[in-house]
Amino acid sequence: MTTTDITTASRAVAVAAEMAEAAQAFVDSLDAAQRDVATFPFEGGERFLWHYTPVERNGLRLKEMTRAQRAAAFRMMNTALSSHGAEKAREIIELEAILDEWEGIQDTRMHWLRDPEIYYFSVFGQPGGEAPWGWRAGGHHIGIHATVIANSYVSVLPLFLGANPAEVRHGENKGVRTLPEEEDLARELLGRLDAEQKAVAIVDPVAPDDILTKNYRVADPDEIPGGGISLAELRDGQRDGLIGLLRHYVERKTADLAANEWRKIEQDGLDGVRFLWAGPEARGAGHYYALAGPSFVIEYDNTQNEANHIHSVMRSYTGDWGEDLLAAHYANGHHH
Repeated sequence: MTTTDITTASRAVAVAAEMAEAAQAFVDSLDAAQRDVATFPFEGGERFLWHYTPVERNGLRLKEMTRAQRAAAFRMMNTALSSHGAEKAREIIELEAILDEWEGIQDTRMHWLRDPEIYYFSVFGQPGGEAPWGWRAGGHHIGIHATVIANSYVSVLPLFLGANPAEVRHGENKGVRTLPEEEDLARELLGRLDAEQKAVAIVDPVAPDDILTKNYRVADPDEIPGGGISLAELRDGQRDGLIGLLRHYVERKTADLAANEWRKIEQDGLDGVRFLWAGPEARGAGHYYALAGPSFVIEYDNTQNEANHIHSVMRSYTGDWGEDLLAAHYANGHHH
């Protein structure tokens, strides 16, 4: 398969139909003023704008929605996610109240508003129409971007989830971890490596202070460090560890989308996927890792707030926002 073969890439007809129905139901639930805030043309630059910090952005906030409208917004969001992914997204949103309490206790309040109602939902183009369309759910530590093409092909990239605090340190939820597998599976893989393999996998004794692709429109493979250890260099038990970590990120998405993503990874060459770590091995120290393949990268960073603040993302070098599928769609004679 090549990335320009739309006939075999990312076909998910049932997901496309579910997304169209949910997105249209969300739009239909809005009044005219809300619709003006929540909807945008598919063309133009707005759908490429995203942030994982709590900055203001375009779209309709939960705060401005009725209970029924919020339910419709979350239903749209959930069409992209597995049950586990949807659960984590909701937990991340609820962390805002816990973070607000913690910053008050520590007397470290910033100018950011910590509010689980400040999450934004947007629809681009006409859901279910012949032309490509999409939607976005975003806010602090949430970045979900869906593109639907020809009512058949679906891309959900970039897909960002983060957590602050990664582990709650006060109150009735003390000890709760929101994204534990992201750290634990990577540490388990690192722990399976022998000393010689670790010397290859650990590319820097100091972790970067954030994911390296940040919120750039295009994920640049040159931003990711070279080196690391590839799946081809691992032994059987170690291979299972890398595959398990990779599957965990892929399976944030609903089953059909995850299956498509996994098929693309396998076709691009699973043995070439590299695992690279930066920072100390000890728990509690700031650390970073990446899983880098020929066409994608997964990044995880936990360095901020005394290494209790996770950023994690899956990006495609050519397929974020369905750009590879859109290029094929237009190359096959469809009107731009």
